[in-house]
Amino acid sequence: MRSTTSHAAGSGAARFRQFLRNYGWAYAFIAVPVLLFLVFTLYPVGWAFVISFQKYGILKSTWVGFDNYTYMFKDDVFWKSMRNTVIFTIGTVPVNILISFGLAFLIFQLKQRAQTFFKAVLYLPTVASGVTLSIVWIAIFDPTPSGMLNRLLIQLGLDPVIWLGQKSTALFSLMLMSWLGSHGSGIILYLAAMGGIPKSLYEAADIDHASGWKKFSRITWPLLKPTTLYLLVTGVITSFQVFISVYLMTQGGPDFATTTIAYLIYQTAFNFNQFGLASAQAFVLAAVIVIVSVLQFKFFSTDIEY
Repeated sequence: MRSTTSHAAGSGAARFRQFLRNYGWAYAFIAVPVLLFLVFTLYPVGWAFVISFQKYGILKSTWVGFDNYTYMFKDDVFWKSMRNTVIFTIGTVPVNILISFGLAFLIFQLKQRAQTFFKAVLYLPTVASGVTLSIVWIAIFDPTPSGMLNRLLIQLGLDPVIWLGQKSTALFSLMLMSWLGSHGSGIILYLAAMGGIPKSLYEAADIDHASGWKKFSRITWPLLKPTTLYLLVTGVITSFQVFISVYLMTQGGPDFATTTIAYLIYQTAFNFNQFGLASAQAFVLAAVIVIVSVLQFKFFSTDIEY
């Protein structure tokens, strides 16, 4: 009996040593990023979830159960921020996708050298920080007659507008900034997807005397649906987390007209020191993003073949 147990133990140790010889370095290389993920991502997220059920203080915390969530759902500012975020998302994501696709489609008709030039030029703003872009747009939206956009309105015989200072135009101004902002990533992805469409499909369509619209609607657009779905999902996620432009340009005003859920979380945590409530708001935002993303995959990827 002892010999059998000893033999099994020795066999197990031998297999473990063999495993280390074969895969030890692989696990050693991934150990560092896994450890960083556990320490700086998974642990903070888990602890934030615990904090969402507390009235959190640096020196003392009190367990309050679902009080933070109850207060949040009764807060009018929370619902205003959700409304602003949804309006911003619906107003920017589809338009940005159409702009990216339209520009990519036009660029794809050019020769390779011209394509490379426009790829570089249109992608360049993507590497600029959101802070830099926001500062530029603050100058564009200058409410005085000398502001760049107001100067254009005056040339057209219109009155200057206080773009960021009134409820009727503040959120629209942020949406305009998004429409006219950087579309480099979307253009690059669409161009790559267009380049991957087999030319034989277009040649077969030419043999059948298909019109340009037929080729677009039956070949180009269907084969670009995976790229469109990816841009839709990532665009919605990004829009639900819009923060930098709100923080630098409007501070959520006027009268909460541009307060988004991400900016509300920041205010709750760092202006009012209500970290438990901010954590609850953050987890509700995460849940909304997950639900919306799942629904997008469910309803927009049914006829996509991978």
